[in-house]
Amino acid sequence: MTATLAVEVSEKADGWRSVLVDAAEIVRRAATSAWQAHDGARLAPAGAEVSIVLADDRLARQLNRDYRGKDRPTNVLSFASGDRGGRDRVQLLGDVVLALETIVLEAAGQSKPLGDHVSHLVVHGMLHLLGYDHRTESDAVEMETLEVRILAGLGIGNPYRLMEAPPGRA
Repeated sequence: MTATLAVEVSEKADGWRSVLVDAAEIVRRAATSAWQAHDGARLAPAGAEVSIVLADDRLARQLNRDYRGKDRPTNVLSFASGDRGGRDRVQLLGDVVLALETIVLEAAGQSKPLGDHVSHLVVHGMLHLLGYDHRTESDAVEMETLEVRILAGLGIGNPYRLMEAPPGRA
């Protein structure tokens, strides 16, 4: 069995195709790059699956409120499944939810291409599903360094040079 990552993309909000025609391909590529950089094949020999939800601020706000106690939209949410998979069973990583309106505003405010910002947020969300976090300064440095390396492999510059606060650190 080849250890691959299956990326299921679902569009739960109108508007994604009008602002980013190739959104599904962008998120698949970013998720796969994060998986490969993390060496997911070694950790999940039978492969893995992740769900990427192209949502809007309304859905992101609802999920953020219900699961994190924060009654506001956010750019990206990650929900790890806790599934470890097995030698002969695909690992279900969880869900990454992207909020359209917030992401569009952030990309414009940071003067960066929307596709690059979406890629960054998917990589960030995937790394959370793979066990990375940024609760401590050393954890944040480790995670951000890996994000920058993954994005460079996608031809995307260091997003932290353009941002005041990294995702999830605000």
